Amino acid sequence: MSISVPKRAPDGAEAGFLASLRAAPATVPALLAIALFVVWATDQGGYPVTHWAPGGLIVLGLLGVALGVVGLRASEVPLPVKIAVGCLAGYTALSFASILWAAVPGDAWEGANRTLLYLLVFALFALWPQRGPSAALLLGAWTLAMIALAAFVALHVNAEGDHLTRVFDGERLVYPTGYPNASAAQWLMAFWPALLLARSERLPWALRGVLAGGAVLLAEVALLSQSRGSLYATPVMLVLVFTLLPGRVRTFALLVPVAVGVGAAAPAVVHVGDRLQHGENTVAALHGATTATFVAALVVGLIVAAGAAIEQRRAFSASTAAIVHRGGAALAVLTLVVILTGGVVATGNPLKRIEHGWHTFKVGYGADSTGGNHLVSGLGSNRYDFYRVALDEFATHPLVGIGADNFQQQYLVHGRSNETPHYPHSVELRTLVETGLIGTLLALVGLAAALLAAARGLRGSDPLGRAVVAAALAGFGYWVVHGSFDWFWEFAGLGAPAFALLGLACALAPRASVALVRSTRDTQLSPTLAAQSAFETSSTARAIPAAGGAPALRRATGLRRLGLGVGAFAAVLATLSLTAPWLSQLEVQSAARVWTRAPQTAYDRLNDAARLNPLSDEAYLVAGSIALRFGDLAHADHEFALALERTPGDAYATLELGAIASSENDRPRALEQLERAVRLNPRDLLTRQALQLVREGKRVNVEELNRSILLNAQQLA
Repeated sequence: MSISVPKRAPDGAEAGFLASLRAAPATVPALLAIALFVVWATDQGGYPVTHWAPGGLIVLGLLGVALGVVGLRASEVPLPVKIAVGCLAGYTALSFASILWAAVPGDAWEGANRTLLYLLVFALFALWPQRGPSAALLLGAWTLAMIALAAFVALHVNAEGDHLTRVFDGERLVYPTGYPNASAAQWLMAFWPALLLARSERLPWALRGVLAGGAVLLAEVALLSQSRGSLYATPVMLVLVFTLLPGRVRTFALLVPVAVGVGAAAPAVVHVGDRLQHGENTVAALHGATTATFVAALVVGLIVAAGAAIEQRRAFSASTAAIVHRGGAALAVLTLVVILTGGVVATGNPLKRIEHGWHTFKVGYGADSTGGNHLVSGLGSNRYDFYRVALDEFATHPLVGIGADNFQQQYLVHGRSNETPHYPHSVELRTLVETGLIGTLLALVGLAAALLAAARGLRGSDPLGRAVVAAALAGFGYWVVHGSFDWFWEFAGLGAPAFALLGLACALAPRASVALVRSTRDTQLSPTLAAQSAFETSSTARAIPAAGGAPALRRATGLRRLGLGVGAFAAVLATLSLTAPWLSQLEVQSAARVWTRAPQTAYDRLNDAARLNPLSDEAYLVAGSIALRFGDLAHADHEFALALERTPGDAYATLELGAIASSENDRPRALEQLERAVRLNPRDLLTRQALQLVREGKRVNVEELNRSILLNAQQLA
């Protein structure tokens, strides 16, 4: 005798969610990719190649799983999405091609691989259709994970006590990315999706409260980094959100309590930086800031949750809803007028403020130093000089640019500041100077196509889907706006989520998908009827021969096999391209750990690193530096010469070769190398001093020179 236990029938919400997952099975690999993004967010923002390169292999594997298990019909992909993927693929190909003309081929390879990563991420999220619930799961999972991580950072910073130098650089929080502007952007990229998802009536009221409170938490933790870029990007985002995205009244209604909560806790948070700046004890200030942050987040979360619960449980008449909508719109306009009026009163003559800002932007650091908070210290930085050099290089190489990630060497030659930036500090200028007009055209067309697909998603029939599109676009938009004057492309922990958000918005664009329609229909039929329908469809398909007969079928099969072959070949190339530099860097790091106790082992590992990455000179530079530390000038000379064979314009290797030649009393060779080193890095004081010594008939002390180089590097770090 057996007892059968009836299975519980799923309720409406659960059934709808399961149906959505069946209709969008690519959600599962996308969720795994999101977990990877969160891991990157916890450690240096995914900046080191040893972080993002293996992650790129994971994304490549997830894309392969999606293609192999879920399958993809090109005919079902909307044309704008095809164009976006194609343009990004073309941009990636151009980045790889730039290795041929780049002055530093190893850097160009790394830059091209990073672009390949973004292509893989965008394809994984954009090519397969999503529904409102599955898309909300993806975006909500990432947003909630970032909120949880922000909470951890707030508590972790508070627990550091007297060891704040581990997480702060001066008065600015750098943890966990290591760069304060990137840390701020990491939280604010999630702030906008949290805010815009919290306004959706299609989400549970409790979740909306958590998202609203989380938005407050994200903003306050970002404020600890005192990023001027985020301060200027925020009003731009407000204009874009209220201008381009629907649901303005709902956005305003949600923004009011969030803004009040952020404003209430902000003074305590800013006070932490002020105390750090003046070298005062910050333990009490940190406790106060943490308490204020969590209390504000909790209060805002409860208020929004209560309002959401009332909205979902009480049905308002159409006339009442219209009155509330008009009242909210009027209040929003009044608030805008008050803000603009207050801004004019507080800042004075706007033309004079703009003129002053432009002056400080051109002059650089210190032009507007007031000794106050970093957030209100003005626009002084060296970015004007970075942009000047970038535009000059674009004018010199307008068609295909100077090569991916090849800005540093050009800035060393043509820059005027004491900084040595690797990147132009602007995603637009990076595209323009490094890949030229062709790369810029590919990027612009691809972005326009993706935004067109997302715009269609904003007009879709599913309210939850529309809410997800708006939230995802806002997150991507913040990355673009803030990245317009910072180097965020190089942080995979920022760039990969940004392209995922854009891809997710594209995935919600309406598409004429036979498979999706059939899946939707079958979920509404009983199992028996669904099976009967599938049997009848397959029987009919077998009974009616395809138009064109066997030749057409053979051609289609041949094209499919060709496509599979090309895809497999591309996957192998991508795997090798991502793997080799990653393993090479692991060998370099391993050598750096053991060279003091096992120098020969270090040399062997560096030789392996050089073989794994045949374009980079880093392994030879490290080997030469190790040889100098042991006083082995002959070995160092050999390693630096090998480095110059790969990167002829390397200023450091050229300087060391000149110093070694001088110490060996080879004055003609020393003069040749040091004069060239000065041309490659004309503002470097140590290089000019070494050349002056040789010109005076003296010898360069290699040990003293490298001690000074190491000291300068430590001061810059």
